[in-house]
Amino acid sequence: MRRLFACSITVVAATTAWVVGTQPALAYPPTPPSASTALTQLNSLTVKAEGTTTGYSRDKFPHWRTVSGTCDTRDEVLKRDGTGVTVDSDCEPTAGKWYSVYDAVYLTDDSAIDIDHIVPLAEAWKSGASTWTTARRQQFANDLTIAQLIAVSASSNRSKGDRDPASWKPTNTSVHCIYAREWIWVKYTYGLSLQSTEKTALQQMLNAC
Repeated sequence: MRRLFACSITVVAATTAWVVGTQPALAYPPTPPSASTALTQLNSLTVKAEGTTTGYSRDKFPHWRTVSGTCDTRDEVLKRDGTGVTVDSDCEPTAGKWYSVYDAVYLTDDSAIDIDHIVPLAEAWKSGASTWTTARRQQFANDLTIAQLIAVSASSNRSKGDRDPASWKPTNTSVHCIYAREWIWVKYTYGLSLQSTEKTALQQMLNAC
C-alpha cells in the first residue's frame, strides 16, 4: 500500500494528527492480488440479494483472540501498522504513530484508532457467514494472513460502519484501487456473496488502478 501515497497530502492538523507531505514508510496488511487477478476473483463470486442481520451479533465472531503472550489480534495490528511502536507488559502501546489510509492522517494516540475489518462482520453475516461455525467466524474476525484488518482513525471507521463499497468508500481516493482489491480478496477467500450494486462499485474502483 505504501506506494499509493506518493502524492502530497494536505490535512488540517489536530491534536493527534498532522500535515503529511511525503510518502509514509509504514507497514500495512498483506498486499492483495493485482487488479487483474482481483477482477477475475470478483467475477467468480456469487451475486445475489443480500441477507438480513437477523440473528447477528458481534459476539458470534469472537475477536481479538490472543496471538502471543499478552498480545491479542488488535495489539498485533497496532504494532504492524505503526512506526516506532512500543508496548507495555500488557501489550498496550506506550508510543508510536499510525497513518490512517482512509482519511490520510497521522495519529499518535492509539485511543483514536480503530481496527477495521475490511469486510465488516455484519456484512459478512449477510453474505454467507450466518451459516458458518463459530470457529470459522472467529478465524474471519482475526485473520492476519490476508488484508482483512487495518488500523485506521476511529472517525473514518465509524463513518464506514458496516457499509459495503456501494454506499461507502474511503475519502482518500488514492486508496480506492487497493481497497477494492482487499475487499474482493476477503470475499473470495471466504466464499462470500455480493450484491449487484456492490459488484458495480468494486468494478468502478478497480478502474482507478
